[in-house]
Amino acid sequence: MANDRRRLIGRVTSSKMEKTVVVEIERRKMHRVYKKVIKFTKKVYAHDESNAVEVGSLVQVVESKPLSKTKRWVVEQVLETPGGRVLQPILGEVVIEPVAEPTEPTSTEEEAAS
Repeated sequence: MANDRRRLIGRVTSSKMEKTVVVEIERRKMHRVYKKVIKFTKKVYAHDESNAVEVGSLVQVVESKPLSKTKRWVVEQVLETPGGRVLQPILGEVVIEPVAEPTEPTSTEEEAAS
């Protein structure tokens, strides 16, 4: 069932609270005048019911009703663990295909080279 909730991807920076993680969302934007790419970061508090998300994990958070004074997001899924192991494919990423192995030159290519 589709819904209109915002979904953001960010990295967990703290998990010291009970059932709550701090997710840092990074956004890059080009400056209008100077044409330099500027990073903007935003920290949000997200609900983690299982209390199993580790610091450094890449997670997808979804907007929800207010759960506390500052908590308005819920961890929807863990995309990558801190060790770099990808658990879910990230949409919009470029897929790198394996490069074909070089073949040995044929007799006509050897004659042309000499």
